[in-house]
Amino acid sequence: MILKDLRTMTLLDWLENDCLLNVENCEPASNDASFRRYFRVKIDGENFIAMDAPPDKEDIVPFMKIATLFKQANVNTPTLLQHNLEDGFILLEDFGSQWLLDELNEDNATQLYARALTDLLPLATNENLLNANLPPYDEKVLRREMALFEEWFVEQLLDEELPQDLWENVQQILVKSALEQPQVCVHRDYHSRNLMVLPNGELGVLDFQDAVLGALTYDSVSLLRDCYIDWSDDKIETWLRAYFEQLQTAKVVECDFAQFKRWFDLMGMQRHLKVCGIFSRLHLRDEKSEYLKSLPRTLNYLIKVCSAYSELHEFQVCLARFKAKNSG
Repeated sequence: MILKDLRTMTLLDWLENDCLLNVENCEPASNDASFRRYFRVKIDGENFIAMDAPPDKEDIVPFMKIATLFKQANVNTPTLLQHNLEDGFILLEDFGSQWLLDELNEDNATQLYARALTDLLPLATNENLLNANLPPYDEKVLRREMALFEEWFVEQLLDEELPQDLWENVQQILVKSALEQPQVCVHRDYHSRNLMVLPNGELGVLDFQDAVLGALTYDSVSLLRDCYIDWSDDKIETWLRAYFEQLQTAKVVECDFAQFKRWFDLMGMQRHLKVCGIFSRLHLRDEKSEYLKSLPRTLNYLIKVCSAYSELHEFQVCLARFKAKNSG
């Protein structure tokens, strides 16, 4: 099936007439929460992925920069084959259709998460990545992301208000925890719908273009407290301890596990506050309501972390009320 809207016609024209490729087929490859679209194109019997990123809404230069940096650091990202800066098109290696999310089960989860966490190590240790002048994941960015929770989830979706003194205290706790961690390259969306299980058993890494220099635990909590699948606390702690020991061996961390676990928990709170806001915005503004089904899991993560730290108990009460209203 060859798709026939204006952008796909321009994409096909670029592939066929500028790149001189024989396109036999073109079909949607995946949905995305951004303005990017992905198509699976068959060229001379072989599949590739074509990215469509409208230049007025998406910039493909960061994608290309991070893809190159990650490749040099032996992070398994798709090879870039062709690009068109003017129109916002990229032709990529095809990592197939097997999301990690679809492959995970009780029998293989430990093995697959061990591989995914090991694959994170270059982001914390590779000198080229650490010195690549990536944007800082600083207090301004952390607070801007948490503001999405207040604006889109609390105010827009629930028609509620956050007690401002309480909310400011929560933000201060989370920002302090994030900034006191070792600062490393952060993928920023490292979870089961951005990791592909390849035929050789390795994992392929997607959606890396927003990488920043930020808190060490961000990617591990994105993976282990995934908004699309959840696991028992015991399993998560076992997997996290193994990752922590790898970081110790690599001399990335000098703290004990209790401190590392606190960083992990509070970093997850910051991320899940942001995600609640993003899922609400996707529903209210962008008419992508399928993300709402992941809100209860995300809220549960927040409430569980608050229950573990006395300084967050008051916020836990607030979150429980919001959860009840969201479920009503």
